[in-house]
Amino acid sequence: MAAKVLPFYQRKLKHYDQGYRSTQTRYVVQEYSASSSRTASSRSSASRVASTSQASRAQVGTKRHRTSVEDEQLEYTVPPFRTRSAAEQEEYQRRVVHFGNELASLEAEVHEAREATRQQVDKLAVQRMVEERMALERRIHEESMSRAPDFLVRLRSHTVWEKTPVRLFCTVEGYPSPIVKWFKDDVIIDQTSEPGKYRIESKYGVHSLLIYRCSIHDTAQYTAVATNVHGQASTNAAVIVKRYRGEEEPYHSVLLPVQLPMLPPIAYTKIDIDFMEAFDVTFGSEGETLTLICKMIISPNLANLQPDAQWFRDDVRIRESKWAEIKYGAGVARLTLTHLNKDDEGLYSLRMVTKGGVTEHRAYIFVRDAAATVVGAPGAPMDIKIHDANKDYVIVSWKPPNTTSESPVIGYFVDRCEVGTENWIQCNDSPVKICKYPVHGLFEGRSYSFRVRAVNKSGISRPSRVSEAVAALDPADLERLQVIHLERGKQIVIYQDDLEGDVKIPGPPTNVHVSETSKTFVVLSWDPPSPRGREPLTYFVEKCMVGSGNWQRVNTQIPVRSPRYAVFDLAEGKSYQFRVLSANKHGMSEPSEATQPIQAQEVYGIPSAPGRILATRNTKTSVVVQWDPPKQAEGLIGYYIDSSLVGSNKWESCNHKPVKYTRFVVHGLTTGQKYIFRVKAVNDVGFSENSQESTAILVHAALSGGIPHTSPSSPYGITLLDCDGKSMTLGWKHPRFSGGASVNAYYIDQREASQLRWKETNIEAITERIYKVENLQEGSIYEFLIRAANVTGLGMSSETSEHFKCEAWSMPEPGPTYDLTFSEIRNTSLVIQWKAPVYSGSSPVSGYYVDICEAGKEEWTTVNNKATSHRYLKVTNLEEAKPYVFRVRAVNAAGSGKASEVSEPIFVQERPGTKEISSGVDEEGNIYLTFECQEMTDISEFVWCKSYEEVTDFTRVSIETSGDKSKIIFKCPDKEDLGTYSVAVTDTEGVSASYVLEEKELEKLMALSHEIRNPLIPLKTELSYEIFERGQVRFWLQAEKLSSAANYRFIINDLEVSNSESHKIKCDHSTGIIEMVMDKFTAHSEGTYTVQIQDGKAKNQSSLVLIGDVFKAALEEAEFQRREYLRKQGPHFLEYIFWHVEEDCTVMLVCKVANVKKESMFHWYKDNVQIIPEEPVNLQNGTCKLPICQFSKKDQGIYKATIADDRGQDISIFDVSGAVFEDIINGISRVAGSTASELKIQCTPEGIRLQCSMKYYTEEMRTLWYHKESKISSSEKMRVGGTTEMVWLQICEPTDREKGKYTIEILDGKQSYKRTIDLSGQAYADAYAEFQRLKQAAFAEKNRGKVIGGLPDVVTIMENKTLSLTCTVCGDPAPEVVWYKNDKEIELNDHFVVSLEQGKYASLTIKGVSTEDSGKYGINVRNKYGGETVDVTVSVYKYGEEMPPPKLGQMPKPTPAPAPAPAPAAKTAAKQPEPPRMGRAGRR
Repeated sequence: MAAKVLPFYQRKLKHYDQGYRSTQTRYVVQEYSASSSRTASSRSSASRVASTSQASRAQVGTKRHRTSVEDEQLEYTVPPFRTRSAAEQEEYQRRVVHFGNELASLEAEVHEAREATRQQVDKLAVQRMVEERMALERRIHEESMSRAPDFLVRLRSHTVWEKTPVRLFCTVEGYPSPIVKWFKDDVIIDQTSEPGKYRIESKYGVHSLLIYRCSIHDTAQYTAVATNVHGQASTNAAVIVKRYRGEEEPYHSVLLPVQLPMLPPIAYTKIDIDFMEAFDVTFGSEGETLTLICKMIISPNLANLQPDAQWFRDDVRIRESKWAEIKYGAGVARLTLTHLNKDDEGLYSLRMVTKGGVTEHRAYIFVRDAAATVVGAPGAPMDIKIHDANKDYVIVSWKPPNTTSESPVIGYFVDRCEVGTENWIQCNDSPVKICKYPVHGLFEGRSYSFRVRAVNKSGISRPSRVSEAVAALDPADLERLQVIHLERGKQIVIYQDDLEGDVKIPGPPTNVHVSETSKTFVVLSWDPPSPRGREPLTYFVEKCMVGSGNWQRVNTQIPVRSPRYAVFDLAEGKSYQFRVLSANKHGMSEPSEATQPIQAQEVYGIPSAPGRILATRNTKTSVVVQWDPPKQAEGLIGYYIDSSLVGSNKWESCNHKPVKYTRFVVHGLTTGQKYIFRVKAVNDVGFSENSQESTAILVHAALSGGIPHTSPSSPYGITLLDCDGKSMTLGWKHPRFSGGASVNAYYIDQREASQLRWKETNIEAITERIYKVENLQEGSIYEFLIRAANVTGLGMSSETSEHFKCEAWSMPEPGPTYDLTFSEIRNTSLVIQWKAPVYSGSSPVSGYYVDICEAGKEEWTTVNNKATSHRYLKVTNLEEAKPYVFRVRAVNAAGSGKASEVSEPIFVQERPGTKEISSGVDEEGNIYLTFECQEMTDISEFVWCKSYEEVTDFTRVSIETSGDKSKIIFKCPDKEDLGTYSVAVTDTEGVSASYVLEEKELEKLMALSHEIRNPLIPLKTELSYEIFERGQVRFWLQAEKLSSAANYRFIINDLEVSNSESHKIKCDHSTGIIEMVMDKFTAHSEGTYTVQIQDGKAKNQSSLVLIGDVFKAALEEAEFQRREYLRKQGPHFLEYIFWHVEEDCTVMLVCKVANVKKESMFHWYKDNVQIIPEEPVNLQNGTCKLPICQFSKKDQGIYKATIADDRGQDISIFDVSGAVFEDIINGISRVAGSTASELKIQCTPEGIRLQCSMKYYTEEMRTLWYHKESKISSSEKMRVGGTTEMVWLQICEPTDREKGKYTIEILDGKQSYKRTIDLSGQAYADAYAEFQRLKQAAFAEKNRGKVIGGLPDVVTIMENKTLSLTCTVCGDPAPEVVWYKNDKEIELNDHFVVSLEQGKYASLTIKGVSTEDSGKYGINVRNKYGGETVDVTVSVYKYGEEMPPPKLGQMPKPTPAPAPAPAPAAKTAAKQPEPPRMGRAGRR
């Protein structure tokens, strides 16, 4: 910190002038100077005006005087001047002094103004620069800092007195600034709910909760939850409020001496945590989601003193992140790995931390590689780390994947991605061979993530997990910050670069050295020049091969901004020197000192192979592998272990992430298989050679069962069972872990409660778990310890028993039961067993009661309402995944006795893979119960019980055990063997099961046993029959299997039948088919048919009864087949007439014929009338067709087809009527309906027509019309009709009532086809308008003027004859008639006479025709609705000439003339244009 603050331009500078100022600063100073000069001039203007003339003369004199002096120096002749008088000289001096004083004052003011302006401008410039730099730094740091909330200082628990305040503090960081909410026992704290109770504050990232005047109700767990957009974090603490007791008072009067009570020493409550269900060794694959669950019982379970659940991987704390979700509550701790990656592989630990200690559970999690995108590609790299981050440079390192079955990795690609984008950019063009790579080309201030992909000859792996984001910043920038303290506590933070303003060209870098070397690159590092100046620096690197003296620029195109640079492309085996130059905008420095000669080579090589490898047994599915570390282990990352089944020569990876230790437990092996192992070391250069293979080891549980010690664990549950005043009878429970060997001895130590020294109770080993301790002193209180022993040695002692007082028991009730054991634990039930009390009381024990309670609660419930006489009970209707505790009370005539010790908590949930006892019968017919256990150890045994008493009497049963299977076999099963059988497997985690053998089940098993001992030949098919085409009958059956020595015989009506021509009998031993074919099946064949089979000891028979209606049906079928055979000897119908509908709705009658020849004749008939189809029948293809187009009612009738030749005749008759006709119509409807078009609107003069086109329509088809879901019936208003290609609905004279949706439904008997149209809105408006238009047009067409007939097309007449052209006209109103000749109106005279009779007969008479009258004549008929013109050609020839032939041609139809406009007739006739003229059509 600077003691004296100076402007930056004065620091460490010898000289400075006005040149540092900016243009703006100079402009401000000039303006201020000008204004000051004007002010001074205005103040002295008066005096200057008064003495202007004198001053002018004085100035002239002065000039002249000065000139004369100069002239004298130049030896010029100067004319004489007038000298001043004394008064003038005095006035002159006065004025000079006055002017000098004013000038000095003016200069002082200008100087002060300049100084003030300069300081203000400099201050503003420095402040602006600092603010800009701080804003940049703030943005850079905000982008690079951890964004999710994180508690730097967590909450601490407090214990306070009642009515005193307490304050909870925590400090949290994150960006944006997190919002902190406070919770009390998971309920948010609302300050308004209890005004004055709470006070929540938040200042500078420190958050506090103040609770005023605490009460007992404030004892709780308080939680602070910090949240921002990137996540949330929480911390909690307990507050315990204590209350003063008795006469103690927390506050005393100020007048009395203060005597506060002494606080007792803090004694933490011991919290016992028992894991009831915990995660085990787990295998997962990349990309999956895995949840680790631990269920536990916490005793005591205090809401305000909950343990802290902490998860660790390889002893590194796991924090909440996007890869890990942590939850804890209600005695269940969960860790969810949302997207597994090989980075997640490792040893996971759950540590439940309390004030009294830590309870921990561990298990290993394996993560296999995900399926490769390319077959044979390697697995993804892992554990991506970023080192030495700078402005444009980072070093990325990773761990290589194991390649057991894939080809070796030849290199890696490194990808980068700017945070906030999804654009991944590959950093290296060619694969890098080591697990480290320097990345250049980053942008300063931006954050980046990285990933790595491995490459082998098969392809590229999946990308690794993305690294944590890193900001491209120079860590030395923070060290160059300086703080300037200003007045009023303000600070200015500036860079040291800003104080080096006089540095233009930077100095050379220093301390140039090599920080990383490899075969492919060398990383240079150096220190920036000092001083470096305020301008940004860049660096240029040069290299020189040793001995050449030729320096080459390395980074010619891209300048380096960081004091780090990786040099690639160095010649192998050559030594180089390097130097660095710094540059800014002013120029480039001198080169730095050259480095020592450097050669591109690895600092260390690949490690050597690990040494001796040893595999030892662990559990039934795991093996412990140990090895010696390699002799060359520089840069060691870890080890990979591979395993292989002996003889398979197929190696598989045991771990997918390198382990650092020389001992590893390989899990997931198959019990009973032999494996060999090998190990290889790995560092960032590569893999070592594989170690030697281990000796083959058989996977089986070790003697210790996989636990560290082979001695048994401690017994527990020491209970006093009886006391007579001189001795005590003790009972205890078997150790939870036997140590891999059977527990064969127990040793007891005892002492009086008032003594410290223990003494041995027994010298000889105790083999039972009950013992009577003798020679005790009555009335004394004793404590006991018990140890268990096996062949390995003595185990740990139990916990000290309760204080037992040696006094004789005399109560009439029985003593406690003991040795509570549990078996057959399932999801909702379990079986509890116990031993009878040693002390029975005043009368014998008559029964037992079992009490149950949920763990952690105190509400006991009796399971059995009636005392059970057995010493076992199956407890049902339990809740799954809940812990329970039990106790048992014995009952005698005096009442219920003392309850047993409370059992340990039992977690009610079925173990995965639990198996049950199954029953069966073996090949020899023996009935058995069997059980299989895959969790056995070397010392495990099957213990079979009946009614939960061990089977020791083997007169009725025998037990056989082989490997992991055991079965109990019944020698002579009968009702005495009914009951409950159970089995338990020792030295396992409670593997047990039971089976209730009931009477019905035993009967089924005995029947099956009888069948096995008295076998039957199994039959696939019982005796049955089938009829051949000639009327022969085949009787047959099929056995499952027959040997070649099998015997058989057929019996008909108790008479054996032998093989003959009439009864052909044979047997196929390979298929087991025995058959008999009767050539003639007649009325005498009625009866019972039986087949008897014998194959060794096995026998069987099958019978078939053919009597009554069954026989008649068989006989009828045989005769029919015989007739059919005879029919088929000549031409016959292979298939009789049937029909189908073609795609064009043509109904096709089809039949198929066979056994035809050229002479065969085929004919179709309908109602005995022969039909000759258009296409002749081709009998050679065997199919005859009769098409019926436009099928309708008229096509009903009886159709017949006949075929005949000299060999015979066959007839097929088909009745097309009734149901058949309906089916055909439905078939047509199906084709037509499925291809029907959508409904369309077609307007007509009568109304609006809705029409639907289809391939064929006939009125027999079932079509329904609907209007707004209402069925429409044909009427005058709604007419339904159609043509062969269309069906329509005519809406006559539509009104608004006819608006709405219309639907046509075509039914085919099975389904319907609907078409819909909405006739409303604009559609209705348009249709209605068109209807009106057509209606008017039709009316006009009906009433317009027309020529009905009478005129020929051509008239030929002889000269001088009279020609009369007459026709009939019509129209309403009566039309006007005009005659034309050659398109000109005929002028009427005696030659041309026109008449119109009765308003409809029009005629033109030409008298005395001549050749001049030849031509084209026309009649135009019109009224107000229109009209038409009809032409006639008249040809006149002279007498004696041949009559010319008529020239007939196709004449066009008359074209209606436009209707005349509604105007006066005279004007209309005058202005009417000539009507169009067309020939008549169809007139002869």
